[in-house]
Amino acid sequence: MVAARGPLRALGRFLDFATHGRFRSGLYPSEPRMTRALILLQVQDALTQGASHRDIGVGLFGNDQVAGQWDGPSDALRSRVRRLVRDAGMLARGGYRDLLRRAPEKS
Repeated sequence: MVAARGPLRALGRFLDFATHGRFRSGLYPSEPRMTRALILLQVQDALTQGASHRDIGVGLFGNDQVAGQWDGPSDALRSRVRRLVRDAGMLARGGYRDLLRRAPEKS
């Protein structure tokens, strides 16, 4: 029965499209990992263009937040940017293949 869920979901979506003539968003929940994947793509693009870590922080979090936290008592924002840079580099070096192989999240 579990193996039938995917094909049944696809059939239900097809029938809904055939009935309404459009893709209704309620039948296509967003992928939870997609937001992070898109951020990593932005980071990799910025790195390719020669952006510094601080430039990336400003692009993602805004100038006010970076100005207030970059050199503050906590390095949380800097660490977050460093992790994003590291993970974007892993994806660029072939890690994207792991994303493609990973089974989709169950709904």
